[in-house]
Amino acid sequence: MTPHRVVLVVFPGFQQLDLTGPHEVFSQAGHTVRTVAADPGPVSASSGLTVLASALPDPGDVETVLVVGGPGVRDAERDERLMAWLVEAAARAGRVASVCTGAFLLARAGLLDGRRAVTHWASCAALAREYPLVTVTPDPVFVADGPVWTSAGVTAGMDMALAMVEEDRGVAEAREIARNLVMFLQRPGGQRQFSTQLAAQRPEREPLRRVQDWIADHLGADLTVPALAARAGMSERHFTRAFRAGTGATPAAYVETARVEAARNLLETTGATVESIARSCGFGAAETLHRRFRHHLGVTPGAYRARFTR
Repeated sequence: MTPHRVVLVVFPGFQQLDLTGPHEVFSQAGHTVRTVAADPGPVSASSGLTVLASALPDPGDVETVLVVGGPGVRDAERDERLMAWLVEAAARAGRVASVCTGAFLLARAGLLDGRRAVTHWASCAALAREYPLVTVTPDPVFVADGPVWTSAGVTAGMDMALAMVEEDRGVAEAREIARNLVMFLQRPGGQRQFSTQLAAQRPEREPLRRVQDWIADHLGADLTVPALAARAGMSERHFTRAFRAGTGATPAAYVETARVEAARNLLETTGATVESIARSCGFGAAETLHRRFRHHLGVTPGAYRARFTR
């Protein structure tokens, strides 16, 4: 079988695992893998690792182009040579992809316009804000929209590379590589299980800040809009409008997210039963916690605990 030709694009300040993870997957599949950069030669990762990169090749000689992410991605976005090369690569190579914040480079080149895409959970909001023509889907580990693929944060690049190998060589070979690398053939759940969901703004108005603090300390209490509005000394309608303006979330959504975050912490740090955690966090019954956990994180409380505790 003719080796599939892959190039991995790096830049100063790239994320080491964004490169080495997919590189290992593709190498085990027998693909021909090259590391390239707009400025060939030694290129340093954010961790200090230095790799020797070749020059950007003729995109017609490449079948898969994969752009890594990392702290240096913002400087790389301003590299017009790299942007022009990516546009040509998208037109001539069979597949173009990014790992983690490498999605910002594809977006900057216009390659994600009108497409679904994902990046690291902490950067999804910025990608959606800066590139409104991109449909950002925060939860998937990777997204394939036609010939353009994007993956979530860091190790998700290995999941995506494995899926590409499955597309190129079949499920049997992909399964064997997954076994060798001790990884899932298909990772359970999305990347929401790794993220911090409670990222609401801190309101400027003192009554709303007091209510926000009180919610955190009284998750098992009555946290309906009438109860919270009364605590803030506001009408229900005015409270709802002011709370959303101040935090970016409705009172109900904020309360539910706070309860899920508290449950996550208890699952990670205590041996309490799911039933007792559900009661202490205001869910009442274990079934309700189970349902809301799956809705927010894509996994069950039991699966989350098994994954994030010793």
